[in-house]
Amino acid sequence: MKILVTGATGYIGGSVAAKLLAAGHRVVGLTRSDDGAAKLKALGIEPLVGSLISLDLLAVAARGVDAVINAANSDDPFAVEAILPALEGTGKSFIHTSGSSIIADRGAGNASDLVFHEDTPYRSLPERQGRLAVEQLVLSYGQRGVRTCVIRPTLIYGTGLGLHKKSIQVPRMLDLAISKGKALHIGAGENIWSNVHIDDVTDLYLLILEKAPPGSLFYAENGECSMRAVAQAISRLLGYGGKTESWPMAEALKEWGISAHATFASNSRVSALKARKMLDWQPKGVALLEDIEHGSYRESQSAAKA
Repeated sequence: MKILVTGATGYIGGSVAAKLLAAGHRVVGLTRSDDGAAKLKALGIEPLVGSLISLDLLAVAARGVDAVINAANSDDPFAVEAILPALEGTGKSFIHTSGSSIIADRGAGNASDLVFHEDTPYRSLPERQGRLAVEQLVLSYGQRGVRTCVIRPTLIYGTGLGLHKKSIQVPRMLDLAISKGKALHIGAGENIWSNVHIDDVTDLYLLILEKAPPGSLFYAENGECSMRAVAQAISRLLGYGGKTESWPMAEALKEWGISAHATFASNSRVSALKARKMLDWQPKGVALLEDIEHGSYRESQSAAKA
């Protein structure tokens, strides 16, 4: 198949593109610069120079491929609104990348007992309403001749397979610990996020592309842990003895902005049982805390010191 991937120079999109190439597919990758185009071409990806606001370009490109994977911006409705009508009635696949933060709370570092499945009723917080609206638009085209699917990854970790090697949450907490000389978590740090290795995420994209029915929604997770446990693993990695300290929300907001509330102090607990049963997804990636202490994050720290 010939597949258009937006976000092809990013962490998720680049990893998905690499996995598609390895599976024998042809990949067209959206990139904003000539430099990015050269890098994609070196990987065997056909570059498409433009951005998510190149709406006519996206529509034309979508008509010329067999499937589209949107991995650039979960909250951007304009690119989606440009691509989906171009695919209407074709039966082609459109896979949209969202995220489990759509059901996140404002836990302020406190734990929650709520675990969500795809069919669990919920009410998204105001800051996630736009993302939810984009999801609903995508899924609605499952009734309009497009094989649309939405994937909601959880906290993703591990080394990326494409040009961009780092995820967001763990490297940010690691960089914070290095800059402060101590590992921090917001409040009690007992808030819990489900998580999943990048290799398992890319496997799920390929299974969705192969098997998922139109209008499908899938979570991607393979375990969970508290942010305090993540901070403790980072502390051990850096030689701080596993000790952590509470970071006041007011300070975290000054440094990290709203993501302090929306991500690092929130709960996002989900189950990917649907993907396991319906698609036979079998995640095998090393567990998050193990990867921090003894896997890719230790390797990256060793390389940085070399």
